[in-house]
This record gives sequence, structure tokens and C-alpha cells, in this order.
Amino acid sequence: MSRASSAGKGLPLQSLPTAARWAVLLAASALGAGLLQWARLPAALMLGPLAVAVLVQTAGGAVRVPRAFMAVAQAVIGCLIARSITPAIVGGFASHWPVFLAVVALSIAAGAGIGWTMSRLGIVPGTTAVWGMLPGAAMAMMVMAEAYSADFRLVAFMQYLRVVLVATAASVVALLFVHGGGGPRFAGGYFPPIHWLALAETVGVAVLGGGLGLVARIPAGVLLGPLALGAALNVLGWVTIELPPVVLIASYAVIGWNTGLRFTRDVLAAAARALPQTLGATALLMAFCGVLAWLLVVLLHVDPLTAYLATSPGGVDAAAIIAATTKVDTPFVMALQTLRVIVVLAIGPQVARWVAGTLNAAATRPDPAAPADLGDLD
Repeated sequence: MSRASSAGKGLPLQSLPTAARWAVLLAASALGAGLLQWARLPAALMLGPLAVAVLVQTAGGAVRVPRAFMAVAQAVIGCLIARSITPAIVGGFASHWPVFLAVVALSIAAGAGIGWTMSRLGIVPGTTAVWGMLPGAAMAMMVMAEAYSADFRLVAFMQYLRVVLVATAASVVALLFVHGGGGPRFAGGYFPPIHWLALAETVGVAVLGGGLGLVARIPAGVLLGPLALGAALNVLGWVTIELPPVVLIASYAVIGWNTGLRFTRDVLAAAARALPQTLGATALLMAFCGVLAWLLVVLLHVDPLTAYLATSPGGVDAAAIIAATTKVDTPFVMALQTLRVIVVLAIGPQVARWVAGTLNAAATRPDPAAPADLGDLD
């Protein structure tokens, strides 16, 4: 028996045709996402398909997500982030911009510093640790990490591990202040009435913004183009961004599949080896952001829960869900969270390049303890 055939033996999905593999992936993803939604896990609609894709890939059922599907999904996510940037958020930033900028800068510096340390110690290779530890938009970090040649699979592992831990901690903190749990992800149901004019405007933003991002050759331009264009038009009140739940669910699934299907056994082994250190790094970042929350309470006299949700280094969507179902200053929370997302998207590549430069310099710096080469003195 050849090595290839013996390697394929024991993989239950390897003999299935492509259509059957897609059927398994779709059905299992729907089940996985539903279970995580029932458990009220943050980002369940992306984590479910991602986890299922990892299982399908390791079981020999790998398929390839078409690039056109990924482009559409990224444009939708760009519009989703743009929709969260509202005049109320801009007004909240204008009222407290020096403190907001300081808090955002410190939290990003802490994440980048922790990521640099993990890379320097060889826990996670290259700039991957920095992309994985930058707080804010986890899904956008995955897309941009891939565009900048980092291992986006490990970035996904680090980002979503932190999202789950932060959201769980935030939910516990919220329960200490108020009674009740989080609401459903789509309060209006999965098939609410569609505003067709707004939907047409959103499609225009996605197509035009994505096209501009491609023409400009910006890494992750299909995501960043609709984000920038949609945010500007949304703040000006010129468009209303309409994203039907089924479109969001499909986009979450596509991005989850694209990531999960690339988790080879080697990547899973690397993730398992980095798990203890990633947990420790996440706990350190959460503690640092907790100190920033305390400073907000002292300086701006906001309530502790509002400050904690505003500074928590998890996903902006998870913070929004918890804020919407508790008695906090929601515009304050969303203003600080959204500002951090914008800053991370703007400076993330520069931070990653700086880290790559310092790591390369450290790798090429001669060891002072090493014996000198005296060959040229002969």
C-alpha cells in the first residue's frame, strides 16, 4: 500500500464527491451555529462554521471557498462595521476625545507589546502574535493578517479565544450589576421586512467601496473600501445601511469556512502548543484594560459597567449586544469601541511592519558571546 493511500485511510469524508462534502459542511455548520447561539456564545454565527470547517478538514472533507464568495463576505463585513459608526458615536467622541484617544492608544500599545513579546520568545511566529493580540475587530484582523502574509489561522485562534473569554467575563460583570442575560443576536428575527431602497444603497456602497479598494491595491481593500465609504455616508445621513440577517449569516459562515478549512493538523498542533501562553497573554491584556476602565470611572465619572464594556478588548459586536441589554451608556461604549476598531485598522499594518523589523534585527544581530571570526586576519 502506498504512503498516500495509507495516509488517506481513516478519513471518513475523503471519498465523498465535492457536492457531498459541501452538503456535510452546510448541514453541520447550521447545527454548530445553532448550538452556539443557544448557548449565547458571542460570534456564534462565525465560530460555529469555523469549528465545523476545522472538523471537516481534518476528516478529509476539505473544499475550497470561491474567491468571489470571500470578496462579497468581506464587503458585507465592511458595511457592517460602517453601520455602527453613527452621528451619536461621533458626538460621544467629540465630547471626550483626549481621554478616548489615550485609552485607545494604551490598549493598542498593550496588545502590540504583548504580541511582540510572544513573537520574541518564539511562542507564535513572526507578526502573527501581534495581529492575534490587537484588540478590536477580530474578523477584520483575520482578513488583514492574511493580506499581510501572517498566519491568519493562528490569528483567528488567538482573536476568537480572546473574544470568548472577554465576552464571558463581561457577561459575568454585567450580571453583577444588573439582572438578566443577553438578548438574541437578531432581535427582529431572521426574516424581518426589507427596506429595498436602503438595501440598494448598501449594495452600491459595497460594490463601489470594494471596487475602489481593489483599484487602489490596498491590502484587504474589499473590506476597508466599503467600511470607509459607508461610514462617511452613514454619518452624513446620505445612506441607510441595510443588512438582512440572512446576508450577515452567510457572510459569517463564508469567512468562518475560509479560515477553518485551512487548519491543517500542523496548525492545530501549533495552536495547542500556544494555548497556555495565549490564555496568559489574554488575561494580562484584560487586566490592563480593567485598569483603563477604572481610570475612566475616576476621570469621567461613568459607571463601572459602562467603563468596563467600553474598554474590554473583545469584539465590538459582543460589547454592543451586552450594552444593549443592560443599563449602561450605550453611545459611550460604542464610541470608544468603534474608535479603537478604526485606529487598529488604520495603524495595524504599520505596527506589524515595526514588529517584523525588530524581530529581523534581533535575528541578524551578532551574539556578543559568540567567538569572533579571525579568518580575515590570516
